[in-house]
Amino acid sequence: MPSALVTPASDATVPAPAAPTLSWAGNRLLREGTRTRILAGSLHYFRVHPDQWRDRLQRLRDLGLNTVDTYVPWNFHQPGPDDAPDFTGWRDIAAFLRIAAEVGLDAIVRPGPYICAEWTNGGLPTWLTASGIPLRTADPRFLDAVDAWFAALLPRLTDLQANVGGPVIAVQVENEFGSYGDDPSYVAEVARLLRAHGITEMLYTADGPTDLMLDAGMLPDTLAALTLGSQPGAARELIRRRRPDEPFFVAEFWNGWFDHWGTAHHVRGTASAAGTLAGIIEDGGSVSIYMAHGGTNFGLWSGANRVDGRLMATTTSYDSDAPIAEDGTLTPKFFAMREVLGATEPVRSAQPEFLAPQRIDVARGADLLSVLDAAATGPRRVAAASSFEELGTDDGFVRYTADTLLPDRELRLVFERIADRAFVFVDGEPVGEIEERGEIVVRGRGARARIVVLVENRGRVNYGSSIGERKGMLGPVLVDRRIVQHWEASAVDPTTFDLEALRAPAQPDTQRPGLATASFEIIGAVRDTHLALPGWGTGLVWVNGFLLGRYSEVGPQQTQYVPAPLLRAGTNEIVLLELRRRGGALELRATAELGPEEEYVEEF
Repeated sequence: MPSALVTPASDATVPAPAAPTLSWAGNRLLREGTRTRILAGSLHYFRVHPDQWRDRLQRLRDLGLNTVDTYVPWNFHQPGPDDAPDFTGWRDIAAFLRIAAEVGLDAIVRPGPYICAEWTNGGLPTWLTASGIPLRTADPRFLDAVDAWFAALLPRLTDLQANVGGPVIAVQVENEFGSYGDDPSYVAEVARLLRAHGITEMLYTADGPTDLMLDAGMLPDTLAALTLGSQPGAARELIRRRRPDEPFFVAEFWNGWFDHWGTAHHVRGTASAAGTLAGIIEDGGSVSIYMAHGGTNFGLWSGANRVDGRLMATTTSYDSDAPIAEDGTLTPKFFAMREVLGATEPVRSAQPEFLAPQRIDVARGADLLSVLDAAATGPRRVAAASSFEELGTDDGFVRYTADTLLPDRELRLVFERIADRAFVFVDGEPVGEIEERGEIVVRGRGARARIVVLVENRGRVNYGSSIGERKGMLGPVLVDRRIVQHWEASAVDPTTFDLEALRAPAQPDTQRPGLATASFEIIGAVRDTHLALPGWGTGLVWVNGFLLGRYSEVGPQQTQYVPAPLLRAGTNEIVLLELRRRGGALELRATAELGPEEEYVEEF
């Protein structure tokens, strides 16, 4: 790999790199030689509307924290292989870090290249994971891609390092690699690339508190931080045994947990979370609370996990039962943690205010197949086993269409492998859904029938050995035992929908899946709100043209957080693409409803 260091001419003078702001000795973290402690909270710029960055960062400061930490999702900045990485607007991480400094916070940056974070594909671009290159290894092809990404990202951070007057005090090397693989040189290569591209502040690794995870994740002469939700005493003993001189730093303290669709809303009791936090920071320990403020998986960015072999998609809400709720509310956990952290400054942030509740009537537009006809792009003749990746698409949907003879009797349509979920139509009528594999009984008429299979990508796996899984109709479709062989496939990308062009006159069948629109007025102050969809099935929702995210009747999430910057005084428009069953009126509510609660504490 080329080095960023250049041999100077004999009469040139190259200044030595600035010394790291942080160091350690005798189990104590030092800042320019003086004992210090990191009291950080995770807050991701990509999960918070940019107009709310300052407000949320101030709430971190009010919690009693001195540092914000954020991941950097590569795929958020560079969705296509030929795209120049985008660092404007919502993606302007340098602006986010400068605001953090103005609020009075240091910053930790976690640039990956892999981040997990319950973010689709763990932050890795699909064009990279679909390439066949071994992931998260020292394979030169993977490192070359990382090198190019760092070359675009890191120059935007180097001038923001604390040792040259900025807020960035530390940078993480990769992310929990010890939970993934055992390439002995990979993590070292990532650290080398960080240094080559100008990172001079303290580097650290972060892994779970087990010997197995630390064996593969740690680096010599690099601070070994831990990620955990409980038992800080045992974790402290483990790291002292392996790194007797290093300070105790919990780089992720899981004071809550995220949710999957179809589960309960995970919470963690205030006393439990505050008690574990106290155990971490005693004896000079440092911490980053994950999440201090979770935010929202807007659009199609939420990830997924394999749980006992089954794909479990993450909800749009990333509230995570954090001390600062998704809508900015300061929770009882906030005040309990603030006490543990020893905060003495007054709380400057007020509790947020919300729009008054109201009911919103809905107009039903084009049915789902008509929407697909209008929005689908690039029909291609394909085999049944054709992935999104082979079709050159990433998120959203692919529509597969075939004409085949169905005998005049009941028969089975058998789907051998669907990733992730398919909505199936025969001659324009919805006949059922398939998740991963299964069959649907239909009635043939002794004639050729048109089969439409709409396959939905519900979020890409973000953790473990299933990262990079392909999406689409990956196995054959059978009519009883006969394979349907001739298909056409078209990409349907909701992120590029022309919503105005998709509008159509109201349809008489109110239950059929399809498009729906609604509008409401704001008179006076524009505030946040929570959108409820009682009686609706599953689909996508836009507010004033912005793709807010996914919704589903399976819960636990019952309301969608709508930040005020997406709204405007006067008329506001909502568009829904319903995949299962259109419901009735929509509602704006003053409080979040995230579903039935279940206590969850992660333990190793």
